[in-house]
Amino acid sequence: MRNHTMTTFILLGLTNDPQLKVVIFIFFILTYILSITGNLTIISLTFTNSHLKTAMYFFLQNFSFLEISFTSACIPRYLYHISTGDMTITYENCIIQIFFTDLLGVTEFYLLATMSYDRYVAICKPLHYVTIMNSRVCRRLILCCWIAGLVVILPPLSLGINLKFCDSNVIDHFICDAAPLLKISCSETWLIEQMVIVSAVLTFIMTLVCVVQSYIYIIKTILQFPSIQQRKKAFSTCSSHMIVISITYGSCIFVYVKPSAKESVAINKGVTVLTTSIAPMLNPFIYTLRNKQVKQAFKDSIRKKCSTSLVI
Repeated sequence: MRNHTMTTFILLGLTNDPQLKVVIFIFFILTYILSITGNLTIISLTFTNSHLKTAMYFFLQNFSFLEISFTSACIPRYLYHISTGDMTITYENCIIQIFFTDLLGVTEFYLLATMSYDRYVAICKPLHYVTIMNSRVCRRLILCCWIAGLVVILPPLSLGINLKFCDSNVIDHFICDAAPLLKISCSETWLIEQMVIVSAVLTFIMTLVCVVQSYIYIIKTILQFPSIQQRKKAFSTCSSHMIVISITYGSCIFVYVKPSAKESVAINKGVTVLTTSIAPMLNPFIYTLRNKQVKQAFKDSIRKKCSTSLVI
C-alpha cells in the first residue's frame, strides 16, 4: 500500500472561515455524542431486555453498531483537523478511511434490505416468523451483508491503492472519499471509475428491489386486515424502518441527480454530512420514538436504575 509519489494529502474541509469552523466543530461534536449515546442505548436495551430478543431487534442492534462504526470512521478525525488546524492525512490513513466508510456504507444498504425482508416475514407470515427468522438464520444474514459489502468494495479498492499523484495532493472534501481522490490522480482512472459506478448502481438497485418488493407484499397484506386497529398496528411496526430507508436511499439518489457539475462537490459534501453525522444521530430517535416496545424497555431500564440507586 505505497504511493511512490505523494505520501500526504491536504483536506480542504467544509469552510475556511475561522468563525464558521467553530460552529461546525460544535455541531459535529454534539451530533457525534448524540449518535454514539443513542445507538449505544439501543444496543444495550436489545442486549438486556428480554422483550427485545426477536429478529427485528437483533437486526436493529447490528444496524446501530454499523451507525456507530460509520460515524466514528469519519467524524473524530475531522474534529481533530478542525481543533488542531492540521488538515493533512497520510496516504495510508486515507486509504484506510475509504475502506471502512465504503465497507460500512455498502453493508448498511444490504442490512436495510434484510430488515425489510424481516418485516415482510413478520407481517405476511406471522405464524411461521419464529421458525423462519430463527437465530441461526439471522446470524447468517448478517454475515452475508458483511461479505456482500467486502465483495463490492474490494475490486475497485485493490486497483485504487496503486494510484499515482503527481500535480496535486489537495482533496476537496472533509473526509477521504473515492471521487475527489480519483480527480487529483495522474494515473488512468477510467476502469476504477467504471467499477465504482457499476458496484454502486448494482448495490443500490439490488437492495432497493428487495426493499420495494418486501413492502409491496407488506402493504397488500395489511390492506386485507379486517380491523382498522390491526392496520394501524401493522403500519406502526414498519414506519420507523420506512423513514430510515427514505433518508438513506433519498440521500443516495440526491448525489446522482445533480443540478450542475459545479455544484456536485458542494452537494457531495452536504450529503456526506447527512449520512455521516445527522442520520446516525436521528436513527436511534426515530426507532425509539416510534416503537412502543423500545420506549417501554427504555422506561423500564430508567426505573430499574433509579430504584437501584435509591436502595444504595
